[in-house]
Amino acid sequence: MKNPGNWYLNVVQQTVRIAPSILSADFARLGDEIRAIDEAGCDYIHVDVMDGHFVPNITMGPPILGKLKPHTAKPFDVHLMIAPVDHLLDAFIVAGSDIITVHIEASPHTHRTLQAIKAAGLKAGVSLNPQTPASAVAHVMDLVDLVLVMSVNPGFGGQSFIESSLDKIAELRAMIDATGRTIDLEVDGGVTPETAPRVVAAGADVLVAGTAVFKDGLAGYAANIAALRG
Repeated sequence: MKNPGNWYLNVVQQTVRIAPSILSADFARLGDEIRAIDEAGCDYIHVDVMDGHFVPNITMGPPILGKLKPHTAKPFDVHLMIAPVDHLLDAFIVAGSDIITVHIEASPHTHRTLQAIKAAGLKAGVSLNPQTPASAVAHVMDLVDLVLVMSVNPGFGGQSFIESSLDKIAELRAMIDATGRTIDLEVDGGVTPETAPRVVAAGADVLVAGTAVFKDGLAGYAANIAALRG
């Protein structure tokens, strides 16, 4: 990591929000799980959508999202790990997404995709895989409401945090601050009570966590969310 003191000292204090990834929830009782993390104090509901093509796994689609919406008023933060993506946007919009994040690597037309999300009245996000440099999203910073840093290789939960992600988070924080706009800087992958303070110090203000929230069952959700928030 490059000169950690530089970015640590320059980061503006931010409100940390927690977005539990329901990929780690009990799928046999998802409605109950959604209500439980809402009551436990989460800020967003993070929905990981995988297609078995862009990433090596398959999760859920718009029908499940639509069934979950009545269980909470918290925003649904939908992370589309799919390619191509444009032909499915309308389905996820209609299903009740509040934020839709697409991968910069998934399409040569990310600008158009983000415009379509914004035109539907939703918040638009862009995500970067671990090998993708922060500079790859410079040309869409005027459109996004959220930038998502993948701090593991996408496709499976429970992976260890990639340390080099801290430099990327810090670089993106500087890029966001330079716009003068309010843009969430979200981090997904290996976020635990141990890594969360370092991620926040680097500039993140939204933390996605699956295993770290859901590992102890219903009785542990509130404490686990509080531990991540710091």
